[in-house]
Amino acid sequence: MAAVATLAPITLTDRAVVEVKNIIQEKNVPADYGLRIGVQGGGCSGMSYLLGFDKAKDADETYDLDGLKLIMDKKHAMYVLGMEVDFQDGLNARGFVFNNPQAKSTCGCGSSFSA
Repeated sequence: MAAVATLAPITLTDRAVVEVKNIIQEKNVPADYGLRIGVQGGGCSGMSYLLGFDKAKDADETYDLDGLKLIMDKKHAMYVLGMEVDFQDGLNARGFVFNNPQAKSTCGCGSSFSA
């Protein structure tokens, strides 16, 4: 089982935490699952963000973030260090927004970046 680290490399805004907790409740996400945040190859700028529920694996770090179990592959930390995840629920957009200081460029969709 992955070790629990003290300080998460990212933050979630209050709105994002509330929305994740709502999704956990609405979708009956199992208690042993956490919120996985990471990156993967692809998207219009070369890399895209991962956001979903999963069980921790051996290569993962887990963090407690405002009562949420956050899971991240150790190799992904350098791509998202200092990132803030927000949730917008407005007329123009609804969904999670990634504000990543490590991104050298982003695309119009906001879920793809280059590092």
